[in-house]
Amino acid sequence: MESRNTSRRNFIRQGSLLTTLLFAKPLLGSSRAWRPAGYPVHNIPVNKALDPAWVKSLYRRGEPGTYLKTRNELSFIGMPVGGLHAGTVYMGGDGRLWLWQIYNESEEGKNEGIDPKTVLWEDGTSTRKIRSRDGASYVEPAIAENKRRLDQGFALRIAYRGRTIVKELNEKDWDEVSFEAKYPVATVKYTSRSLPVEVTLKGYSPFVPLDAERSSLPATILRVAVHNKSEEPMQVSVLGWMENAAGKVSAKEGSGTKTNVAKRQQNRTELYYELLPKDESLKQATDFGTTALAVMNAQAKPLAGFSSWPVVSASFDLPAVENSQADASEKSTGALVVSSSLKPRAVLQEDFIIAWHFNNPNPKLRELVKDAQGGYYYGKRFRNAGEVAGYVAENFTALTRDTELWHQTWNDTSLPHWFMERTFVNIGTLATANTYRFASGRFWGWEGVGACAGTCTHVYQYAHAIARIFPELERRLRTEVDLGAGFVKDTGAIIFRAENESRPAIDGQAGTILRFYREHQMSPDTTFLSQNWQGIRKAVEFMLAQDKNGDGMTDTPMENTLDAVWEGEIAWIVGLCIAAARAAQAMAEEVGDGEMARICSEYVSKGRANMEQHLFNGEYFIHRPDAVQGRKKLGSYNTCHIDQVYGQSWAHQVGLPRVLDRAKTLSALKALWKYNFTPNVGPYIKTHLGGRPYAVSGEGGLVMNTNPLNEEKPFGENVTWQLGYFHECMSGFEHQVAAHMMAEGMVEEALVLTRFIHDRYHGARRNPYNEIECSDHYARAMASYGTFITACGFEYHGPKGNIQFAPKWSKESFRAPFTVAEGWGTYSQKITGNRQEHRLALKYGSLRLQQCRFEIAGKRNTPSVSVMLGEQKIPATFERQDGMISVRFNRELTFKQGQQLSIVLG
Repeated sequence: MESRNTSRRNFIRQGSLLTTLLFAKPLLGSSRAWRPAGYPVHNIPVNKALDPAWVKSLYRRGEPGTYLKTRNELSFIGMPVGGLHAGTVYMGGDGRLWLWQIYNESEEGKNEGIDPKTVLWEDGTSTRKIRSRDGASYVEPAIAENKRRLDQGFALRIAYRGRTIVKELNEKDWDEVSFEAKYPVATVKYTSRSLPVEVTLKGYSPFVPLDAERSSLPATILRVAVHNKSEEPMQVSVLGWMENAAGKVSAKEGSGTKTNVAKRQQNRTELYYELLPKDESLKQATDFGTTALAVMNAQAKPLAGFSSWPVVSASFDLPAVENSQADASEKSTGALVVSSSLKPRAVLQEDFIIAWHFNNPNPKLRELVKDAQGGYYYGKRFRNAGEVAGYVAENFTALTRDTELWHQTWNDTSLPHWFMERTFVNIGTLATANTYRFASGRFWGWEGVGACAGTCTHVYQYAHAIARIFPELERRLRTEVDLGAGFVKDTGAIIFRAENESRPAIDGQAGTILRFYREHQMSPDTTFLSQNWQGIRKAVEFMLAQDKNGDGMTDTPMENTLDAVWEGEIAWIVGLCIAAARAAQAMAEEVGDGEMARICSEYVSKGRANMEQHLFNGEYFIHRPDAVQGRKKLGSYNTCHIDQVYGQSWAHQVGLPRVLDRAKTLSALKALWKYNFTPNVGPYIKTHLGGRPYAVSGEGGLVMNTNPLNEEKPFGENVTWQLGYFHECMSGFEHQVAAHMMAEGMVEEALVLTRFIHDRYHGARRNPYNEIECSDHYARAMASYGTFITACGFEYHGPKGNIQFAPKWSKESFRAPFTVAEGWGTYSQKITGNRQEHRLALKYGSLRLQQCRFEIAGKRNTPSVSVMLGEQKIPATFERQDGMISVRFNRELTFKQGQQLSIVLG
């Protein structure tokens, strides 16, 4: 979680943690007879007092999340609408773009987060200073109107019934503005009681799962549609403008000339913006680059020197201007105008493209990782923004078709709208200044924007979304970093921040072994595993060696994600290593390494038995102190820790056999619900001080570590700065638990927990697209996709050609999207009487299958199976086991986009 930089430690020390722990008074009214003298009493209510009607509503499909002007819900909204690893460009609640974090400024300790600032927070007992990496934008969210770095927007002129009306597409000009919250496509609608038109603005960057190349463009597509809802014709003009963005940060008066040049192409009209420097040193600035504004209309009128403010009717009639110049320090804006006669009930649609190209990484980044010295991946692909806009324009049909196809596929589901929004939204982290892809092809990221370098293993291992949506990125991260820049070949240790650290982290090591197995499963064949097995084997050997006494429970003190070196046998680390060993066993069996398979099998067997015997206290799993150190150092000990059964959670994500007893696992999860989940964190954080504000009074969440036994020194004898973490609600960890609860059948608890996170990020409170933990757009939050995976009961093994679906609710009529190694589509099932129908409709790419596995509904008999690939009947056999049915085809099937596999059991 933290880098070697100790600045975050200072924050927690400023929270007077030592004073709090030594002198805090216990609360009255505890149900326990014994009162600790030096530590606050556990005060999370057992009865969550949730409204049954509200809980019931969580299962319903509902309506898409929509934020409205009339409810004052638009100010904080900022949906990333740029390509992966191309900086941050937000689309605001009223459709205007803002933030423009494209200038390579993010830098640890200097320019962190989306709005680097310090704010004040009242924690219940005192007022504290909160920095950007500690949750400033959670306490005081950035407001779009305050962060409009570049001037950009649209205006309409409508001539109707002898009147001429001009309106800009912004919040103030319309009676109602609505924002539909479906990543990666934002849809903004504008209506006015005095006009018979509805205007829609859609914004997105090309986003095609499994195709990182086409999804990583430094560009935004903005589609303006004007619907004439009257029975009379009208004249409509659309004016789109954008400021020349070059040199916005560093250019000084006299340092160069901004030029805006109109270019007409066969299928578009374009304005190309650049800065011609007088001083060569300006070319090294992080904001030296180019931008472009284009419209997919060759007849549009360019206004290269547009400066008609405010926009009025006459602005649309200005004569065309092909070229414009201005001093580097001056604002220089260009515009494009499209006009048309619109028939009754007709729709005018115009597609605009905004592109940027700033290929000078921050000097600090160049120091952190040598790959940054070669610039960015998009900088290698394109020489300037004009080429980017040209690529988008020339491939416009395919890019928009495939993006919209995914958008439709993701939302073609029986699962609730809110659930689909929250579990997918965090993949947008890849389209912010939190992640980069360098010219070498390497993927690299902060933990949160500008904070904690090095694509940290013990953070990114939670982030399931990347591997399922863009598996290429994770495979390259495994080979180029975990077995490359961060690999110690002599020992097998994986340095948890590669070049930016010198130590391994035990949870990062184990999690990365599990990720190797996942990346193998998300591959079309065995090439990835076979080529990397020797390195993986070495990494496994290192992990196994951390079990000093040979009982299958790692006990070597080593760094973990809570930024401390804990002593003893720690349930969540022990369990994670057991799961990793089980994944290693599966990989060893597949490559024919019998010796390693045997070693791992023995480790898993011993580890599971000992963990269940020695680390389970009858209700939940704990941390057994080191025999020599005792509880001298920081640890979770007898407390209820959020990640205590994380290994079993990981096992569900990759379809491994159980690594922990189900009854004990359920008991642990129920303890987390009982002791750590609260619908209102206010009373808890008022007494348990030192944490950062990722949930505040009036909001609910799952607290990291609680002390249900009311021990006086629950976290050890020595007070250290990391203890502040234990009192927080960090959404990435919460998503991990929600995913696990869903997998184990605790559906209601999983939905409630996910919904509380969703509501903490409601547009009326803060930006719905920015889950925060140690800076903005925190990578761990991409764990949310894991909850979607387990809701579908989805398992997949590409090389074996196996797939499974076992939905957790709405089983009689279920439908949801899925992604596999080389394709994606929609799965659906219907259960009627003794008949079960299962269908896989492939929408994109291809899918190779040998076997499908489904849950048997109730106690139904299954006397027969019928398999059809399109109109072709496929011979198959089936086998029932443990409430599941496996359907195996007599030959390997490969079907492609547009085809459907139908399996009927009955």
